[in-house]
Amino acid sequence: MNHAKTVLLLGLLSALFLGLGYLFGGVTGLIVAFGFALLMNAWTYWFSDKLALRMARAHQVTPEQEPRLHRMVEDVAGMGGLPKPKVYIVQNDAPNAFATGRDPKHSVVAVTTGIVRILNEDELKSVLAHEMGHIKNRDILISAIVATIASAVMFIAFMARWALFLGAFNRLRGYGALLPMALWIVIIILAPIGAMLIRSAISRQREYGADETGARICGRPLALASALRKLQMGAQTRPMKVSESTAHMYTVSPLRSDFMGNLFSTHPPVEQRIARLERMAERMGVWS
Repeated sequence: MNHAKTVLLLGLLSALFLGLGYLFGGVTGLIVAFGFALLMNAWTYWFSDKLALRMARAHQVTPEQEPRLHRMVEDVAGMGGLPKPKVYIVQNDAPNAFATGRDPKHSVVAVTTGIVRILNEDELKSVLAHEMGHIKNRDILISAIVATIASAVMFIAFMARWALFLGAFNRLRGYGALLPMALWIVIIILAPIGAMLIRSAISRQREYGADETGARICGRPLALASALRKLQMGAQTRPMKVSESTAHMYTVSPLRSDFMGNLFSTHPPVEQRIARLERMAERMGVWS
């Protein structure tokens, strides 16, 4: 179901891009916008691990430095049938974790010092399994595809705004030339918002998918539910200072959210994630 919803949302985002690009610039507009977005996000995808680790100020640790953490990562990777990721530590009291890397052979798992301190071993393993669920489900690749299309939509809208201001709008439009100017202004404003809403919705579905995959890897859905409760409490009391461009990578959102933040949130409400994990535990017959 999570995969089906992701495909549906990705199709909706693609339709928004194709329709917007063709109306504003025809086939040429589509090619230019998509090429620009593809180049930008291909670079980000290829170097996503280095970029994310640098922004988080994470540092790699060896098995000699963190034997317990390395053992848990190795155990969880084995249960998931994945190569062991590189292990990084973020010096931060806020409890959280993230995974990155362009494929399972080039993957990284990073945890904060705060999460190591407050979670017991079963809970920490479940969080590691959640992050490896992202790796197993190729969510970094999916995020790159979604980011490419969303960026293309915003690029088209940006160019259309400038064309409107410079009086070249009529030359950029395709078959939509008969639409009233006021409607075009609304489209230019709402298209990027729609793209961001769809992108956030896809990210939320991938979080649900990683929860399910992680729970199956470690066989302890309730341990992950317990960990999410603690992480949510920690995120509210100790929000991390991270870029919004990397907030989607963490196990729970590291940012405090208001109404607008919830609307564009890359993470589902923790309460809903916990409820789904509890129902999953019932189906699996697991009670601890």
